[in-house]
Amino acid sequence: MSPVGKALWFVETHFLSEITLEEIARIAGVSRFHMTRAFGDSTGYSIMRYVRGRRLAEAARTLAAGAPDILAVALDAGYSSHEAFTRVFHEHFGLTPEAIRQQGHLSNVNVLEPIKMEETLRTSPPVVRFEIGSVLLLAGIAERYTCETSAGIPSHWQRFLPHLGTIPGQIGMTAFGVRYNTDDEGNFDYLCGVEVSDFSRLPPDLTRIRISAQKYAVFSHREHISTIRSTWNTIWNKWLPESGHEVADAPDFERYGEGFDSMTGNGGLELWIPIKA
Repeated sequence: MSPVGKALWFVETHFLSEITLEEIARIAGVSRFHMTRAFGDSTGYSIMRYVRGRRLAEAARTLAAGAPDILAVALDAGYSSHEAFTRVFHEHFGLTPEAIRQQGHLSNVNVLEPIKMEETLRTSPPVVRFEIGSVLLLAGIAERYTCETSAGIPSHWQRFLPHLGTIPGQIGMTAFGVRYNTDDEGNFDYLCGVEVSDFSRLPPDLTRIRISAQKYAVFSHREHISTIRSTWNTIWNKWLPESGHEVADAPDFERYGEGFDSMTGNGGLELWIPIKA
């Protein structure tokens, strides 16, 4: 569990909040000095410059999508006034917020994309159990990703978490990260959501999916969330090829129980892989 991996996860899931270097270092379990040097040497970015860059990137995307209130975007990005936000935004991108909103795209703007976290292959396969999962009705926020843009999933969770506990018909506080509609090019939809009793009361801005009853191989990931890619990588590239099992054409998902701490990234989760019976 590298300090930089923990820091990246924390920044990507909290950069819309007011976070400090001290808080990032505390979550990563190191000193401010250690965090500053390690992050810079590993990524080529100052950590607080990375935080600002990710906030401004999110603001630019919101503006390009036609956000009607620039002050609201400024406040969400951590700026107390339209003027301060416009000055920093122009210094960063060379364009004003109004210009980005008017052009409606970011093709000529260099936005800071999220840095991918650890993807190493583990030397030993994770412990597995098998479950027959019942039908799941899930509702939440979905986005389309590619392999290259999937590092943005932690910030996707950041946008979803304020909805946790307020979704009509929600069952419990367990959250699900579901990957579905995968195509041959590696593109996929990803839903941050919760289980619901039915879809009838859901607001139109929430995505809903039904997952059929299915056999699963279930893996526990007990380390910090920043190392989840290495567990996924080990499952796909070591466990499955050696297991004799065949993956079913169905959604796979991460299951975050109530013990998972979204502030620290600790507490563990489960990875559910659909397999043919």
